[in-house]
Amino acid sequence: MTSTLQQTKNAVTLRGSAAIISEFFNYGINSILYQRGIYPPESFTRKQEYGLTLLVSTDDAVNKFLGDVLGQIQDWLVLRKVKKLVVVLNSVETKEVLERWEFKIENETGDGGKAVEEAVKDEKKIKSEIRDVIRQITASVTFLPLLDCLCSFDILIYTHSDTEVPTQWGESDPCYITNSEEVKLRSFSTAVHKVEAAVSYKADL
Repeated sequence: MTSTLQQTKNAVTLRGSAAIISEFFNYGINSILYQRGIYPPESFTRKQEYGLTLLVSTDDAVNKFLGDVLGQIQDWLVLRKVKKLVVVLNSVETKEVLERWEFKIENETGDGGKAVEEAVKDEKKIKSEIRDVIRQITASVTFLPLLDCLCSFDILIYTHSDTEVPTQWGESDPCYITNSEEVKLRSFSTAVHKVEAAVSYKADL
């Protein structure tokens, strides 16, 4: 009986996986905004998650924007429509793209290459993998060039071509960086979805 209960507790559904990834994006994006100085440090508050002290924005406009975007992503993850999410940091003055944080999303597959609908994975293991990714985002300041200009951020979502997109969302170019370096970060898996992270930056700032 105990093993059955344990297996139920560690069961990850498609909807549950989508919620885990959406929550990760919220904390991950907030960490990028804080670490890269996009908003002043005093506009963030501390929060405990994944065994870490994380910083999240207290700015109403930022939180509304992230809430709208991540709510839509969570819905699309359930429908398996999202291929990747990209956080773009650009110069307010020149509009030039200076950093590009890419999170590639893949469906975990089972026998016969069929996408997994439900799987078993210890929640502690998933949180441990996510913690390692966020630690790398935090440590990125040690190798990323200093952003010494006023910067803004945007979020790009790559979806499958048959996805119905809200009318208030617009098409965008990929916002690639000329003369860029790329650093691969860790990945994590919910056993239903896998997320691979990388950051590209302008090499000659």
